[in-house]
Amino acid sequence: MPPSNTLSGAVQDDDLVFVDETPAAPGSGPGGAWRVLIVDDDADVHSTTTFALGSLEMHGRPLEFLHAYSRAQAERVLERERDIAVVLLDVVMEQADAGLHLVRYIRDTLGLHDVRIILRTGQPGYAPEMDAIRGYDINDYRTKSELTRTKLYTSVAAAIRAYEQLRALDASRTGLAQVVRANAELMALHSMGEMTQGILREAALLLGQPADGLLCACAPAGRPAAWQVLASCGDCAALVADGALAPAAAPLADAIARTLERRANVYADDHLTLYFRGKSHSDFAAYLRLREPVDALRRGLVDVFASSIAVGLDNVALMTDLQRAAFYDPLTGLPNRTRLVELAEDALGSHGRPDATLCLVDIDHFAETNDALGHQFGDALLVAVAQRLRARLDARLALARIGGDIFAVLGPCAELDPLALQSMFTGPFSIEGQDVRVSATLGLVRLREHDGSAADALKDADIALKRAKTQQRGGHFYFSRGMGVEIRERVRLMHALRSGFARGELFLAYQPQIDLATRHPFGAEALLRWRTEDGRFVPPDRFIPIAEYSGLIIEIGAWVLREACAELMRVRAAGHLDFTMSVNVSQVQFRHPQFIPMLRRAIEESGAPPERIELEITESMAMEEPDLLIERLAEIKRTGVSIAIDDFGTGFSSLSYLQRLQVDRLKIDRAFVTEITGSARGSSIAEMVIELGRNLGLSIIAEGVEDERQAQILQALGCPLAQGFLFARPLAPQALIEWLGRDALTHAA
Repeated sequence: MPPSNTLSGAVQDDDLVFVDETPAAPGSGPGGAWRVLIVDDDADVHSTTTFALGSLEMHGRPLEFLHAYSRAQAERVLERERDIAVVLLDVVMEQADAGLHLVRYIRDTLGLHDVRIILRTGQPGYAPEMDAIRGYDINDYRTKSELTRTKLYTSVAAAIRAYEQLRALDASRTGLAQVVRANAELMALHSMGEMTQGILREAALLLGQPADGLLCACAPAGRPAAWQVLASCGDCAALVADGALAPAAAPLADAIARTLERRANVYADDHLTLYFRGKSHSDFAAYLRLREPVDALRRGLVDVFASSIAVGLDNVALMTDLQRAAFYDPLTGLPNRTRLVELAEDALGSHGRPDATLCLVDIDHFAETNDALGHQFGDALLVAVAQRLRARLDARLALARIGGDIFAVLGPCAELDPLALQSMFTGPFSIEGQDVRVSATLGLVRLREHDGSAADALKDADIALKRAKTQQRGGHFYFSRGMGVEIRERVRLMHALRSGFARGELFLAYQPQIDLATRHPFGAEALLRWRTEDGRFVPPDRFIPIAEYSGLIIEIGAWVLREACAELMRVRAAGHLDFTMSVNVSQVQFRHPQFIPMLRRAIEESGAPPERIELEITESMAMEEPDLLIERLAEIKRTGVSIAIDDFGTGFSSLSYLQRLQVDRLKIDRAFVTEITGSARGSSIAEMVIELGRNLGLSIIAEGVEDERQAQILQALGCPLAQGFLFARPLAPQALIEWLGRDALTHAA
């Protein structure tokens, strides 16, 4: 069950504090106690609510609390008990919508229309369906975190007041039905304009008089000139100018100010003012002219109407703001990603194949501009780009900003020319008195060639954009099916790798490394392998790049190092003390800030001697960020671990730079070993590497040795060490120890 929001500390006048308290016994004032049913699966909420309200009286009568901890318990209580005034109802209990089901049960099955319902939820961001609020006469909706003691009392008091009035007016069912009908009809309206006009209309019907009035949104402490007139009708409409009260409306403004000050409805002989408490940024007030005074019965009807409609009015105001925030970018005012997806769905849902293109527009090097000149400057640039595109694009094209520095354009293929779109960036943008020139890279997808949802189309356009950025900044690229298959296969493999690693499908195999002179093993290289659940092997050149791209290589690499150190200790325990374990290190792993601490932990926890551990880095990796590499290698050397450069000869290393690296061994790439026996010049590169290593005082090892002829040539060239299928294939841990044992016996013999 989702946890409820709880506070702790001393009880203040405006604090609702969750503590363990025994509920207060109901009093026996005149007319009996107001009965409040608390429905919540959190016992703390029950004790807190009764503690907060138990000592209070409302309209001279105490409160009596009933308790239910589930929807089923609440249904039984409601069937058994009578005269329940208020239900404080948790939205999420045994199911996510249990509270809403209980609302339907109360209204439809039991036919209890008088009882007031206040929905509460402890989940931030969770909101009940508007259909439920609209259709079942819910009195209020609050998150538990906002219900201070005062606000809880206010909500319950308002609910009890509404309940009392409904019961008092039970004899006048026609008027009550009119209130309920008006409330339901107004709740069905989704725009602020429709709802405010409807409030004036329905209030006039309840009064039995012509509609003549206006309704304002009044910011706290705001002057009448700052009030926003949301609706007007009758003669009062002439007192409104550009959405504000005209000077001639001063008497109306005074009357509205009085009702705002009193925070209550005010009745006079020739007019009335209604107060609607707002929970967001402003309160609301209505002014209605009267032809005759309002009698007590109609006053009660109007009070009930105003009380019940206030939450709906505030919710519509909030929903209007949320609608804007949900579908439009606050910086540029353009539709956002969510709205763009809706527009693309509409295009895809049209009959036939849509003749439309979706284009993503990425501003080149925006991050550098933002960092150099500040976020305020970057925001101004984005606004300028949005204004230019909006002004120059064909009216049939939809423009959106979907995040960061990426805009989107959607519309007919004939009107969306990528070259014309890019030409809009040729002129400079004037930002804070500076002329700024930027270019844009485009990724496009033709919807008629697309199978799938709008969200999928957006992903495909993003794939095309990434391809364009890797090939040519300032260019454009159209999505093709082949690109999608490639990307989706990579994503599928990434998820499979993550799951496979968690299930233990990855393992290490160890390929012995040999002294060519004695043909005796001196160490082994730990090689990462992946065998899926169905027994299929995934090649390392497929899954290791994906592990690096996803960042999973950090976790996998740490596991590899721990396993390799543990295997080294098992080999030493078997009596092979002069044995070195070589471990490959990914570039992503090597750059990680926690790599050195991780290396030290692996050595300390395994007890492996660091001088018997060798880390292999690729030559291309060694060539990037030389200063950082030199510093990092120095840290590694201080641990006692040795360093080898793998695939040497493929990365075009600078010899002067190589002298500065604190490495111990060069590893001749298998491609050069293969060429040794292929031609007269085949051994030249291997020979140069061997000579270079000898001059720098470095050890040399060749990998990929597969036949005796290669081994003899390498030995003749001065290469002392080798590994490859000629000597042994990669071995499982136990097989390695057995192989070493057989080799030791052979050499002893």
